[in-house]
Amino acid sequence: MTQFTKLILFTDTEGYARFKEEAVPLDQGTPQSALSALMPSGGYQLRASPVGFRSAFHCTTDPQWVFILGGQMEIGLQDGSSRIFKPGEHFYSADLLPAGQAFDAQRHGHWSRQVGQEPLQTLFLRG
Repeated sequence: MTQFTKLILFTDTEGYARFKEEAVPLDQGTPQSALSALMPSGGYQLRASPVGFRSAFHCTTDPQWVFILGGQMEIGLQDGSSRIFKPGEHFYSADLLPAGQAFDAQRHGHWSRQVGQEPLQTLFLRG
């Protein structure tokens, strides 16, 4: 069976954003065109961010796929680690604020920024 690797930005049990990988089976379709099961979606948004853009720490409000269409995006976590995503790359953003907690910029969420000489273009697909 073929599989797709889903990179997930999530909130761990301590309330910190982390990355993990999850296998998505591609067990439908044909051997020449393996497909996953159909997944629901709730619409999409396109975003353009200029050279120099950087957000403050924040949590994802609604789980969503993030696809990099142009430029580069860096995602930084509270532990000081970060990952850079290039055109054609993606991740599933699901680092929600833990239930019943007030947002704490020293503990919760992630930041994002545009990297390099090209503006950042992204597609957000609600999942």
